[in-house]
Amino acid sequence: MTTVFIIAPTPALRTGLRAMLTSEGLEVVGEAVGATFAPTADVVLVAGNDPAVTGRFLVSDAGTALVMLSDDLRLPRLLRRLPLRGWAVALPDASPEELRAAIGAAAQGYVAVPRQLADQLAPLAPRAMGEPLVEPLTAREREVLALLSQGLFNKQIALRLEISEHTVKFHIGSIFAKLGAASRTEAVNIGARQGLITL
Repeated sequence: MTTVFIIAPTPALRTGLRAMLTSEGLEVVGEAVGATFAPTADVVLVAGNDPAVTGRFLVSDAGTALVMLSDDLRLPRLLRRLPLRGWAVALPDASPEELRAAIGAAAQGYVAVPRQLADQLAPLAPRAMGEPLVEPLTAREREVLALLSQGLFNKQIALRLEISEHTVKFHIGSIFAKLGAASRTEAVNIGARQGLITL
């Protein structure tokens, strides 16, 4: 029996996902609105949340398996850098069979992505010092990265830049994706090496 914990922002979405997972061999053991803790289940299914932040909330150890319902092209690059047992991405319009297959793959320690996202799994070569970014940071992302280097929390960054915490989370996710970083510390270190910030 594979246990599944659902994280989704609306009751309707959580109910719909629960209905899609009604199948022999699967058991939904809980649900929540957001990822503020690491649930205990074989697989955590996430829908409708910011992928760049959600995965990091969920990862408490290498035993976690994660399935994300999204068409965000950043996901393969982000998820492969997390210490997950297995992970999968399913598109928002995935059929019940496709969703269950994604959960089964992640639970067994495999990586599964839709064909549309498969090209995101190209090997990631380490970025050499001074090598320019494929996609440069925006001016706002540089500001956020500079504040990250000062050890500020999301709320503090939001107040400093007069933007919402949600927007800060979005910028941090984009920074992680562009720099190929898996944590704030790694992003700051890469940013410093690239000359994007001064420590």
